[in-house]
Formats: sequence, structure tokens, C-alpha cells
Amino acid sequence: MKKTSFLWSAIAALQILGLPLAVQAGEDGKATQPAATTEKAAPLPLHTIEGVGGLVITPVAYLVNPGPAGTTFGLPATSVTYVNAGTKNVETAAITETLFGRVELGYAASRFGVGNLVNDVKDATSIDINDHVTVHNFNARVLALPENSFDLPVPAVTVGAAYKYNDGISDINNQLHGALSSIGYKRDDGVDFTLTATKAFPKVFGRPLLVTAGLRLSEAEQLGYLGFGDKYRATFEGSLAYGLTNWLWLASEFRGKANAYQQIPGLVQREDNWWTVGAAFIINPHATITVGWGHFGPLLNTDENKGVAVQAKYEF
Repeated sequence: MKKTSFLWSAIAALQILGLPLAVQAGEDGKATQPAATTEKAAPLPLHTIEGVGGLVITPVAYLVNPGPAGTTFGLPATSVTYVNAGTKNVETAAITETLFGRVELGYAASRFGVGNLVNDVKDATSIDINDHVTVHNFNARVLALPENSFDLPVPAVTVGAAYKYNDGISDINNQLHGALSSIGYKRDDGVDFTLTATKAFPKVFGRPLLVTAGLRLSEAEQLGYLGFGDKYRATFEGSLAYGLTNWLWLASEFRGKANAYQQIPGLVQREDNWWTVGAAFIINPHATITVGWGHFGPLLNTDENKGVAVQAKYEF
């Protein structure tokens, strides 16, 4: 999973850099989201590898590319992400659309190449398995509380749900004669629920800082790349993003992981928490490029403690 980790890290950096640009200070010194104008706002936040507004692996409470106040439709935003982690890799294509400035809808297709797991399974069992799965993510998020509502310094709060369908994991389980079912695999689809809060501090050493914290309820193993169990588990996720300049941002994020499965020695290890650091570059009012580095711990048959990711995102 070294290749995958590498790519995810890069994505996190790019996404992080984008988020702070979406924040500016009002006359009272409080952080505000950009005023609605006919002028194109900065292309932030970025897309996560699951296709929602955020950094690389965690969401933020700000929605992607909302239209001016009073309009029904924002303009769509698209992204492509590649993660390189040893013999494994992730390729994601995502699109989002924000309605009424309060509802973000999105879709992402994320292909995960299992890499040298194919050879290890062959050596251990003489069984040939497929070399990849594709997770289809259908996302909906609602801005439940805009930032600084009621003239109070409250964070923006977003609630979300994501339906995930893994095209491929059922075939691999069948090829392994139900081995995944014996360690906790129940089905190839599931729904994640998220609650995310983001607060902007516009003048930390003269530059903006974004602080995000969130809660996730999920049955997924390894974000759903290995399928879904039968019990919801709560995990914490969060991030920090700091704007060094108007076009360069640095960020770090953490995503807690809860094991849905037991182990198959040498082939499927218990998952661990993830964290990333990265940098995002604002190319122009429409485009961002993100690069990053990440630590992902055990991933299937290997430990992936370093990886690089790259993402290109475009807002119309």
C-alpha cells in the first residue's frame, strides 16, 4: 500500500491548502465565508478521496463551489487523484454540485489496486484473485449551521451521509471460498454518517488557520475497499490547515480507524489510524494542485507508513 499512501498524502496537502483560501476576516475580526458576489471565489475546499469537500482523507464543514446568495445552483467541481504506495495504488475521479448554498451532492469512483496481495494469496493458497476493486461513493451533505451564526463565534457545522458500493470485493471473497466472511465481511455496500465542524481563526501570526473536528459512524473496513461489517463504530477525525500565502497552504489531518474485521495472518492485518501532511497550491480561481505524504499503517498484507498523493481539482 506504499503507492496508495503516497497518493493519499499528496491529496491531503492540496486539499488543505485550498480550504483556508475560502476564509477571510470581517471588519470585526471574526472569520467569515466569502461574501456572495458574481466574482469567482477561491477553488476551495478540495475533494477527499471519497468525493466530498475537505482535505485528502477527511471532510471539512465548508461546501464545494456554492453559487452566489439567492441562487439555486452552484457550478460543478471535478477532481482526479492518484495515490502511489509501494505495489498498491488508488485512482479516484470525483464530481460535486452544491444547491441553494446549503446542500452538497457528490459522486466519486475510487479504484484500489491490491498490488502484491495477489502474489501473496497465490503463494499461500494457490488461488488467483482479482487485482483491484472499485468503490462507488454517493454523497450528500447539508450545511446545518453556517459559521458565525447568530452573531456568535460558532463553527460551521455540516452533517452528511455517504452510500458506498464496492464493485469487486464480493468476487474476491468468493474466489477465497468465503475467507473474508470468516473474519467479519458481511456485504459489499454500506452507509457512512458524518458530523463535521470547522472554525476559521483569521489572524494566527497574521495568517488564517482552519480547525476541523468530526465524528464518523461507519461499518466499513479500510474505507470500504475491503467491504463492510455488520456493526457501526464511531471514530474521530480532524485537521489543521494554515495559509502561508494567498496561494500556498500547509495542512495535517487525522482519521481514526475502527477494526471491523479480524486478521488472516500474512494477508489481512488489522487496520490502524491514518494521518497526513501536505501542501496545496492555488493555481487560479478555478484550479488547485495538491501534493502530500501520509502514514497509513497496516493495509491488507503490508505496512504502509509512507506514501505520496497528487490531486488536480477544477471548479467551473
